[in-house]
Amino acid sequence: MALDKELLDILACPKCKGEVKLTEEGDGLTCEACKLKYPIKDGIPVMLIDEAEELG
Repeated sequence: MALDKELLDILACPKCKGEVKLTEEGDGLTCEACKLKYPIKDGIPVMLIDEAEELG
């Protein structure tokens, strides 16, 4: 299930308030500034810093 473009336009990284982008797999949102990936569970972005995965 793809996220609506309007939703993507208003979502921001909760840590730095920067832009987030949908991953190629569509399973999360990434913040390039913080190097974090926020998961998408059941079509809902989980924008919690504690739930984010650090990118290598």
